[in-house]
Amino acid sequence: MDFLDIILNERKNKSISKKYTFLEYLHIIKDKKDLVKLSHQRIYDEIIKYGSETNKNDIKIYNVFKDRFFGIDETLEKVVRYFFSAAMGAEESRQILYLVGPVGVGKSSLIDAIKEILENSDAIYALEGCPMREEPLHLIPKASRHIFEDILGIKIEGELCPKCRHRLESEFDGRYEDFPVVEVDFSVAKRQGVGVVPPVDPNNQDTSVLVGSVDLSKMDLYAEDDPRVFSLNGAFHVANRGVIEFIEVFKNDIEYLYTMLTATQEKLIPSPAKGAMIYFDGVILAHSNETEWNKFRTDKTNEAILDRIVKIELPYCLELDSEIKIYEKLLSKSCFNVHIAPNTLKIAAMFSILTRLLPSNKVDNITKLRVYNGEKIVIDNKVIDIEFLKEEVEDEGMSGVSVRFVMKTIDSAIAISDGCLEPMLFIKTLVKEVKSLSVSKEVKNNYLNIIHDNLKKEYHKLLEDEVTKAFIYGYKEQAEDMFNNYLDHAEAYINKTKVEGNIPDENFMRAIEEELGITGSGAKGFRQDVTSYMFTLVRSGAEISYDCYAPLKQAIEKRITYSVRELTRIITVNKVRGNEQNIQYNNMLEQMQQNGYCKSCADATLVYASNNLWKD
Repeated sequence: MDFLDIILNERKNKSISKKYTFLEYLHIIKDKKDLVKLSHQRIYDEIIKYGSETNKNDIKIYNVFKDRFFGIDETLEKVVRYFFSAAMGAEESRQILYLVGPVGVGKSSLIDAIKEILENSDAIYALEGCPMREEPLHLIPKASRHIFEDILGIKIEGELCPKCRHRLESEFDGRYEDFPVVEVDFSVAKRQGVGVVPPVDPNNQDTSVLVGSVDLSKMDLYAEDDPRVFSLNGAFHVANRGVIEFIEVFKNDIEYLYTMLTATQEKLIPSPAKGAMIYFDGVILAHSNETEWNKFRTDKTNEAILDRIVKIELPYCLELDSEIKIYEKLLSKSCFNVHIAPNTLKIAAMFSILTRLLPSNKVDNITKLRVYNGEKIVIDNKVIDIEFLKEEVEDEGMSGVSVRFVMKTIDSAIAISDGCLEPMLFIKTLVKEVKSLSVSKEVKNNYLNIIHDNLKKEYHKLLEDEVTKAFIYGYKEQAEDMFNNYLDHAEAYINKTKVEGNIPDENFMRAIEEELGITGSGAKGFRQDVTSYMFTLVRSGAEISYDCYAPLKQAIEKRITYSVRELTRIITVNKVRGNEQNIQYNNMLEQMQQNGYCKSCADATLVYASNNLWKD
């Protein structure tokens, strides 16, 4: 297919807007009542159309936002609840949806997603030539509306805009059944159903940006209140039946925002000149940073607007796995041709979240991070309750480093890498970036302490686990033998039988159990748990191996690597190794590469491990 074929094919497939009379439109909606919707209902229906699921914390995950936003499921649920209530005609339908949060948290991205949902929705029916693409039912005179409402089963809300009213009277002589109706799409680029209001220069806040203007070239021909002089091209006109976004809303003077007052409660906006108020049906979305919000809400003169706001806080992500997904998504959009070593993004995400967490009276922040990530943590025989930790503090996630800062740090580290970004290079780059941050000395020192006191220690734990895994791989047969041996002796102990004619080896079992801190009376319970679990696996037909029961696997691996002298000999520089150790080292490299390392970062990681781990 050549270029012309592609162009012609695209043009052929492009939908052609059909034209109807208003009478034909009435017959269409009589059979399809759901075509008539107010703006909040339309967006809510589009959100739930894609379906949802409930996660383990009883939070609804909406598919339309899935794979686009991570770690803010509770916030997204609040946003959808707003649209649900507004769609039902509750007070929210006359309120501004306002998102507040720290810089770089994704406020604009969330509003962009809502606009995209609208753009992807089906075309709507509108009056031909109407600058506000208004609902055709506005043509019906008020005196007759109750009759049409009874026949159609639809509530009719709203009034004709001045342009269409003038056209109805002058061109159709009031015969509204003949007024043409067309199908129109929502489009950000074409300013169809989506209005955007950026912050305006305080010295030049022209309200025509919001409510349109007067065409001065026609002032000599028509009166000032004649609809023919109106240019209904303001953001509110553009956003009718869709959404209007106020970017950094509180950077504007309060006088500039007065249009919001009537647009919310009365659903009316001012005429560009001396005409009557104009009906408006649209979702008003606004957002700003927390500093601007705090300044605005403390001013008593702003109470009228504050009373018309549904405020939803959009905090930074506090879930480790979700934060990693954010980085992976952003990196996938870049053109970097670089290998990212295992744990690099995990370390980056840990730093981000540790700067955002507020201290708890019950646990340290590392434990809190793990609980927030869905891990089951038991302290003093009690499972740490995630809801208790959340209720313990307010405004958690509203401060700390942004995703933008971390991504810039990753980008800087990649720029100086030699084709592979590994955790320690990221940490070194992170220290430099933190030192150059424009924050208070106290905040800067806190970030540096997180790096030195938490991040490096956690990386060493991760690294020890990675190296041990690679080391154990070479001793898998030994691990299986130890597992089977323990299982035989534990089963014999529980059943009061013998192993090949001998009583169960208490010393052997105790040596394994002590690796988990299990001693005394706890040993019998552990042996019972292990044998019961294995019996369940056998009955289900599952394969049994040394790693099928996590606690026992951990104990066996610790037992095999109990003497780290052999391990450190293997991972130390070549001149110290013998031939057998070189073979084992190469086996470790091979296993690490299977686990996501490249040759370069596997080598570098083992060198770092030999110099920094097992020093006690």
